[in-house]
Order: sequence, then C-alpha cells, then structure tokens
Amino acid sequence: MSIRGEIIGRIGFVYSAVVIVAIVIIVAIVNIQFMQAEKWIQHENNNFRERIMVPTRGDIRARDGRLLASSVPEYEIRMDLVTEALTSEVFNSKVDSLARALSNLFKDKSANDYKQNLLGARYRKERYYLIQRNVTHSELKQLQQFPIFRRGQYKGGLIVLSKNERKKPFGQMASRTIGYTFPGEDVMGVGIEAAFDSILAGVPGKRIEQRIVGNYWKPISDDATSDPVNGMDVISTIDINIQDVAHNALLSTLQKHNASHGTAVLMEVKTGEILAMSNLKRDDNNNYYESFNFAVGEKTEPGSTFKLPVLMVAMEDGYIDLNDSIDTGDGIVQYHDHKVRDSKRGGYGKISVQQVFEYSSNVGMSIVATKYYSGKEKEFVEKLYGMHLNEKTGISIPGEAKPYIKYPGDKFWSGISLPQMSYGYELQMTPLQTLMFYNAVANDGKMVRPRLIKAIQNHGKIVKRFYPEIIDRKIASPSTIKKAHMMLEGVVENGTARNLANLNYRIAGKTGTAQIANKKYGYKYQSRVSYQASFVGYFPAENPRYSCIVVVNEPSNSQYYGNAVAGPVFREIADKVYATRHEMHTPLDQVKAEVDELIPYSFSGNGKDLSYILKEFNIPILDESHGTSWVVTTRTGENVKFENRLIRKNIVPNVVGMGLKDALPILENSGLKVKFNGYGIITNQSLRANDPFRKGQNIVLTLSNNF
Repeated sequence: MSIRGEIIGRIGFVYSAVVIVAIVIIVAIVNIQFMQAEKWIQHENNNFRERIMVPTRGDIRARDGRLLASSVPEYEIRMDLVTEALTSEVFNSKVDSLARALSNLFKDKSANDYKQNLLGARYRKERYYLIQRNVTHSELKQLQQFPIFRRGQYKGGLIVLSKNERKKPFGQMASRTIGYTFPGEDVMGVGIEAAFDSILAGVPGKRIEQRIVGNYWKPISDDATSDPVNGMDVISTIDINIQDVAHNALLSTLQKHNASHGTAVLMEVKTGEILAMSNLKRDDNNNYYESFNFAVGEKTEPGSTFKLPVLMVAMEDGYIDLNDSIDTGDGIVQYHDHKVRDSKRGGYGKISVQQVFEYSSNVGMSIVATKYYSGKEKEFVEKLYGMHLNEKTGISIPGEAKPYIKYPGDKFWSGISLPQMSYGYELQMTPLQTLMFYNAVANDGKMVRPRLIKAIQNHGKIVKRFYPEIIDRKIASPSTIKKAHMMLEGVVENGTARNLANLNYRIAGKTGTAQIANKKYGYKYQSRVSYQASFVGYFPAENPRYSCIVVVNEPSNSQYYGNAVAGPVFREIADKVYATRHEMHTPLDQVKAEVDELIPYSFSGNGKDLSYILKEFNIPILDESHGTSWVVTTRTGENVKFENRLIRKNIVPNVVGMGLKDALPILENSGLKVKFNGYGIITNQSLRANDPFRKGQNIVLTLSNNF
C-alpha cells in the first residue's frame, strides 16, 4: 500500500472512530435528556429540599397576664459518632468524662452504662445515635459544655433537634376551656386553642437547603429564606385565682357525692366575661379530669331553673302577679296518665305565685301553665323563643350544643308537654345557655353574650380588644324583671336555698333538681333514678356584679337536691369573689378610706402579704425593707413605710403587731415553744424582744382585736 493510501486509511479510521464516538455521545445525551430525564431530575431534587420553618405558637394568658398555655422548646439529642473530625484519640480520651456528665445530668443510667452504649454505637458506626429525648433548654445549655459535645456538630458529632411542646402551667384547671389542636391532622380541636388557631399558629417560613458531603444540609443563600412569623398571644377573661376556687370546690363536691361529672361557670354581669369555667368528669379509676366541656357542649333537661322564664312569660302577658294565690292542693295533680308531684309530702295547699317559685312547686307551675296557655301553646313557646331560650349563646369556642325548646306540632309534642315544660322537662339547654338568661335578669333585662377573650396581643402590644356584645337590650319589661329579682331573692331568704344565705352579702338564685332520662330506658333504669342538681343565680343581690351556675350530674350518695349538692359550690365561689373584690365591701365608716383609718400606727408581718392588701386599697407604700420577708410598718402622713424586721439567732424576735399566722413560723423556727391567748393581732409577748433565750423555752402571746 502506498503512503498516500495508508494516510487516507488512517484518516478514514480516525474519522469513523470520531463519528462512532459522536453517535454514542448523541445517543447518550438523547437517552439522558429524554429517556432518563425523570430519573436525573429526581436525583437533582434529592440534593435540594424546601424546609418548612415552624413558627412559635402564641401564648394563651389569663386576664392578669399569667400563662395558661405556652409553647416550651424541648430538644432531642443525637450523636454522629463517626464524623471525620472526631478521631479515635479524641473520642477515647474523653468518652469517660462525657459518660459521667450525661449520667449526672439525666440520672437515668450509670456512667458505665453510658460509656458502654457510646462505645457500642461508635463500633457500629452510628451517625444518628439517640442520647436523650425531651431535653429542656437549661439541660441543653449544660450539655453543650460537656466533653466532646463542646466541639459542636462537625467536630464533636452533637446533633440537636428542637420541637415546641404545648404546656399548661396550671394543669387541669380550665384545661378543656383552654383546649388543644391536632397539628397536621384533619381533626377539629377544642377550646380557645381551636377557636383562635389561625391567630395563635402564626405563618410558617421556608428555607431552601442543599445536601453536602456527610449527608448534611445547609441553606444555599439568605435570599432563599422566608422567615416564620410567630403567632400572637390571646388574652382570656379567666381569673386564675377564681378558677382555682371553682375547680377545687367542684372537685370536692363531686368526690363527696360520688357524682359522674359537673360544671361551674362564673361570669361578670355587665360584660359577659367568664372568670371561671370548670368541667370535671370521673374516669374508670374514680379520678376526675377535664375531658369534656359540659358547660358548653352538654344539653340536658334543666328542671326547676326553667321555672323563672315560664313565670316571666305569664307576668309579661298580665296573667299573674306575685301575690296571686295558687291552690296546689295535696301536692299531686294529674294530666292524662301523668302525675305531677311536689317534693313536700302532703303538698303546700294555697300559696302565692312568689311561694310557688320559692318552694319550687311543680304542681303550682303546671297549674299556671295549663290554666293560661292550654289552647295557646304556640303563643307560650314563641314567648320563650322571644327571650332567646332556643338560641345558642354564640360563645367563641367550638362545640356548643343547640338548645331544644319543643314546639307544638313537633313529632313528640303531647298532651303533657305543656305542664312538663313548666318545670323544665321535655326541653334541653346547656348550663351556659341557662346562665346567659339568668345573667340577663341580673343585668336588668339586658342580655350580653358570654365571652372568654379580652384581647389579642402581639409582642406585648394590644392589636385587638373585645367588647361586650349585646344580644337583646330588654328581654322583658322593667316590671317583670323587678319581680324576677324578688322571686330569686326569696328563694335564698325563704325558700329552697336558705342554706346559702349569709350576713356579708346577699345571693339571689334558683335551685334545680331534675331526673335524668336514660336514652333507652327513660327516667328509671334498673330501678334506679339518676338526678342532676343545679343552682344558678347572681350576687350581690342588690347590685348584681357576678352570675354563676353550678351543675352536678348523678350524685349517688343519698343527697341530690340542688341546694345541698350544687349550692355549696356556688357559695364557696361567691365567698372567694367577695373576699378578694374590695369594691363589693361597704367603705369604712362610709367615708373616704384614709390611711390612718385603715391601719394602726404600727403593724407587722409578711411583706408580700401586707403589700398585696395595701395595694388592693390603693394605699401608697414606701418600701425600705430591702426585700426582706418580715417587715414592720409605720404610718406616715402620705404612705405606709416598710422597714426591715431583723430576726437574729438566739435573740427573742419582736412579733407584737403581727398576726398569729406570721408569728408562729418565726418563733418556732427560732427554737421557741409558742402558747397564745385570745384572737386578733398580737398585742403582748411574755419574753421581751431582743433578749437572749434558750432553745425550747416557752413564749406566751396575747392576741386582741383592740389594737
């Protein structure tokens, strides 16, 4: 072959090779571009992710700002035991001290157990080894200073995963009212948490992250970040001090009477603000928990508390007056095949309308209803509707049950429906709906919507306030409202709730005792009748400020009347409110409260307690006690001065001017044995102040109110 031919052959070979390679490349490109496009796009996507950044949920607070529900950060601690920077030399030299530190912090395992677990995890080359769950922020700060961990994530393998846990600092108190949500689930939450979820939740942020060597993720740039917007705070109307009393008073009564469940609600008359809402139910272990909001969600036959609107309808129509006589006979009256009975054996005979209400006579109520509304049943029911008794309260939290006031022509209307309705049967209402009506009566006929929220707050600033919402300016005439007041006051003064009367303030209200119908078997099941005891009313009667309802279901220890079961809970709540609301008290000597009229020249005790009392009466304080627990006070012309009361070892303390509650711990902790005479404030002590004494020596205190 000639040289020329050889050259041409080589060129042809090279050309052919180039063409073949080009074809292979083109085929590969086509294959990647079109045939494997989805695969490579997915691979690329696997190296990038959009991370949702969850905002911090807003707090729910009591009316005074105390936390009712808050998101508290908790952490999960893991460890990458084979990160490149964590050499065997570093690990082996520090694993003992790390194990000891972990054992001392968490106290769940010995140092040796921690060490063996860490050695095993390193041997298995674990990159995501679990150290501890549910670690608090303070524990995390300590842990970050431990050997190895103080080197950080890349050098020490420390991996910190954070999450926010919703906490309720006051535990079961108002727990169902505060509520909860189910993040990420298509399930409706309950309470304030659910009602204001969009406000509390905030707005999530997002961040684009790229996978890097070691299977770690990092933000690709600041521009790709959308910061989360934290949720706003919800300020509730709940008064945690009153809530505490309502919760414990209700719990005590439920336990005493072995009841199934119960509820207690306290509301401001003028505003409709709910200060306390307690709901407790017995579980299978005979413990009581806030597992359902009975005040809002459970409708039952109210019984005798419904007698008030029935009589008010008849008064509005001009059929009856308080002094009209009703002959209740021997306490039994029959309608068709149904007998209506009074609780008093032998009946009440002839009594006034006022007494029908005070004694809670079912017979008297049925006589009024049938005498004036037989043949006019629709007119009667529509008058009840006109008082909004067939409407929900419209409270902001979800789950309110709709009341049922039977209407003539309904499927279950019968010849005994009218008399039955007159004393609270064949209709259903929730406790809160009943309270809203009684609150309107207390408020001179003005009906306001019950509410649980005062304001929305963002970074400490109020962004929205909630104001009283009027449903009806006049549910009845002033004359009828005045008569309703007289009837309700009469129940406590002369009727079924005489046990609730007291000298400090007057209560007005109505007892209720209703049989509970079993859905399948009626009012008597297995020869057993279940009852619902209730009391609803307001106080002080002459100038109503607060309304309250207490309902106890299925008390089973022989007592079931409203005055004996529910009434004491009402009274305990009312007493607490009266004791802590100085505006309800008569001013001293009916004149302005001057400092020198309120306290003696010298008075001693716990500084915090005295400060609270003086602030309640708007008395200025000059505090020169330097933060000590025990102080002596001195009256000046413009204020009350606090000075340090020194308590020295083996020196008799000066407790003159103190109450016994404050003096006892001081003296006993000093080593003295205390005896006392009288009551009131300490006016004399047998051992002279500032003298030395021997441990176990007796000291006699003289107490008197003449100080």
